[in-house]
Amino acid sequence: MEPRPPYPSDQPHAPGPPEGPRLPADEDLAEALLALAVPFEEVNGLLAARTRLVRDRRLRALFEETLHAQAGAVGTLGEPAGIDRDWPAGVADGAGLATLLFTALAPYTRAHHRALDVPPEVTRSTLADLGRQLVVSRWRGHSGLGNPRWLTLHFRGELFQLGRLQFQRRRLTGADAEAARAAGADEWTLQVHIPDHCGPLSPEACDRALDRARAFFPRYFPGEPYRNACVFSWLLDPQLADYLPDDSNILRFQRRFAPLRRPGRPHVPEDTNPLRYVFGDVDRPLESLPRDTVVQRALVDHLRAGGHWYVCGGRLAL
Repeated sequence: MEPRPPYPSDQPHAPGPPEGPRLPADEDLAEALLALAVPFEEVNGLLAARTRLVRDRRLRALFEETLHAQAGAVGTLGEPAGIDRDWPAGVADGAGLATLLFTALAPYTRAHHRALDVPPEVTRSTLADLGRQLVVSRWRGHSGLGNPRWLTLHFRGELFQLGRLQFQRRRLTGADAEAARAAGADEWTLQVHIPDHCGPLSPEACDRALDRARAFFPRYFPGEPYRNACVFSWLLDPQLADYLPDDSNILRFQRRFAPLRRPGRPHVPEDTNPLRYVFGDVDRPLESLPRDTVVQRALVDHLRAGGHWYVCGGRLAL
């Protein structure tokens, strides 16, 4: 069964999607991967993964079923759920399949963006997170994508990168919506994410990204009234102020946001969260971790002193 068109069919100016989602042929796959910022050193392994996929009928059926489901979800918000975090679980030599899946899905995402008249440079920088996530995964000692579910947000049109920050379209429900209303906001919110390998988190870069978001979403999603942005991150842990200089980029980023707590949700330590983002390897003994930056020293010293780190929430009025 072919997926439904992922954007309104009554827009004659918008080029349509491919006749059906498919993986590019060998001679085109390398170029398709590089267009998604996949590192050169990953390309040969992914070409080999494509060969295995073509030869294995059972694996190909799983791949095509998932690809059609995700192509049909392009343009939706929140439903259906993205692919599993460890997809494809239990498959030998399956590390490259998620990357190939998103490569085959990319033409649908680009067609959806064109239907909305999203600038091509926004599309390029958003989908380039595929290559960035491969770099991060390798830095953490893994092959393939560490969390394919994260990238379903990009490829179905829920998340856009606008300069230094990424913004995820969300309509909050349950406890999250309750917390937003308690803070004087509504359920429509842009969740802010801070991507790796994008330079310093400077106030100027954040200002530019937020200004772009204020203009971008009313223009391309006029039916979704985003008046607030929220963030949930270890970067908002107020204990960082005990270690970092007052003019640090992290503390200046913190001060943009009013605290946002989720009612009824216990405030539990999440020590591995900052360790994963700063050091990559969460299993190394603390005394063996590098101490080259003030942030590295802060994270390690606090834990060695018996403290804990927390993921905290914040809200910013747009």
